[in-house]
Amino acid sequence: MEFAILAIPFMIVLFATIETFVAFTGEQLLMNATDKMARKIRTGEITFQVGKPGYKTNAQFRQAFCDEISVMMTCSATETTLPNKLYIDVRPVADLAKFPEAVPRTTTSISSDVKTSDFKFAPGGPGTTNMMRAFYRWSVFTDLVRPFVSNLRPTGSTMPKGYLMVSTAIFRTESE
Repeated sequence: MEFAILAIPFMIVLFATIETFVAFTGEQLLMNATDKMARKIRTGEITFQVGKPGYKTNAQFRQAFCDEISVMMTCSATETTLPNKLYIDVRPVADLAKFPEAVPRTTTSISSDVKTSDFKFAPGGPGTTNMMRAFYRWSVFTDLVRPFVSNLRPTGSTMPKGYLMVSTAIFRTESE
């Protein structure tokens, strides 16, 4: 009888703990992929300049990033051209004092989603300081703990929908 009373709270705590562990592992995977792809840009293995060896378009870069995180995280078939879970922002930063510290968010009264309208793939040339930010929408499945761990409320929704994983790398590209 006592087990029957305690089984539901025990299972909730157990599943929430397991889900938290898996989410933290996914976040580490995202950070490693961000560092690896930033290193490829930093060393010139991946370039944004047409005609140079290692040139990649935004879609090719996103596909390479998806391949890095595919162990645990899924990218849809259209993720490279129409992002819905993975958002990548790569750009030069001329003044580190103006580096964007906060996660770009929409600011409506009932939503707090990621604002992706300013994201771009435009790494600077040799010797420039660049910023690479990767955002991934991680789905939270344990409904009873979702409001406490979720930090995304898409526009038009009052119920949290997921956990936003964020990874950032700032680096200076090598000179030619």
